[in-house]
Amino acid sequence: MSDEKHMNSRRKVLIKAVRGIGLMGLGGAIWGTTARKLKASDMVLRPPGALEEKNFVKACIRCGTCVETCPYDTLKLATLDDNIAIGTPFFEPRSIPCYMCPDVPCVPVCPSGALDIKGIAKQDASGKTAEPDINKARMGVAVVDEETCLAYWGIQCDACYRICPLIGEAITLDYKRNERTGKHAFLEPHINSEICTGCGLCEHACVTEKAAIFILPRNIATGKVGAHYIKGWDIADEDRLKNKDEDRAKETSPEDILNDWEDLFNDD
Repeated sequence: MSDEKHMNSRRKVLIKAVRGIGLMGLGGAIWGTTARKLKASDMVLRPPGALEEKNFVKACIRCGTCVETCPYDTLKLATLDDNIAIGTPFFEPRSIPCYMCPDVPCVPVCPSGALDIKGIAKQDASGKTAEPDINKARMGVAVVDEETCLAYWGIQCDACYRICPLIGEAITLDYKRNERTGKHAFLEPHINSEICTGCGLCEHACVTEKAAIFILPRNIATGKVGAHYIKGWDIADEDRLKNKDEDRAKETSPEDILNDWEDLFNDD
């Protein structure tokens, strides 16, 4: 009898051990999946003043303070289903856009600097101040799908233009004659990417079933010209190239000079 009890007891211990190993394996698998979703995402819109995405994900401590402070419930914390770094704040303009609060309450409360007020600081004669300017936010940039935008069809619609908080600056209307009817005009919306804050009010207001104007992260929506192209008519752009050349000269190592055969054999 004692042998049978001993066997039963041993069997229970083994079962518990196997269950424990199974749970550890399951936990490891879940954590592995979770860890993959802790990474930065290129297709996500962050609050005003957010650092560059990779730095933002590292700096954000997932405290949710910015979400609690937002008066419009624009911000929400990412979950496993969002395919975004878990616990980090983001927003979806089609549902709830950023309403451009003048005091930008979500930024000053950030304890880790993931939302940096310096990135949206006002300018004065001495430089940047500690006061925020929501118009300097660059959360994303609006993009117009000309194939589905009613204004490009010739149907009068300026919903995105009218709702834009920087009306006439971030979104402008290009008037063109409608040759099809000979009477009406096209009022085509155009985006100034240097001014657009990416607030998403235009996407939220778009009247089409799926928004014909939508917000994308700036690194996705905008191109990059490259340092070897300059605007000859723009002094500031010439300075950019000059600064680039100076930076390159500072970075030149002795090995680079020795490897530059043209200069080595140049008597001048």
